[in-house]
Amino acid sequence: MTHMIRERIVFYGRVQGVGFRYTATYLAKSLDLTGWVMNEYDGSVVMEVQGSQYAIDQLILSLKDQRYIKITDVVRADIPVDPGERRFRSRYY
Repeated sequence: MTHMIRERIVFYGRVQGVGFRYTATYLAKSLDLTGWVMNEYDGSVVMEVQGSQYAIDQLILSLKDQRYIKITDVVRADIPVDPGERRFRSRYY
């Protein structure tokens, strides 16, 4: 079994109005990750995601490779795993 971690990740750049949350949700589900993604008022996008380190890294790489999304900075922090979480979803303000 792969070691599960959870990270809080903040994305900066052209990350709102370009399908970021939809794309992140699709990619996270395809990688068997759980958590959520949400726009922030300052124009950034925040995500809490859990799964294997490899899958989380793949999610970030895939997001950076999208046509309309332009990530200029990513801030990552480890946070406690939520053992009851079962899916990945987009959240709203």
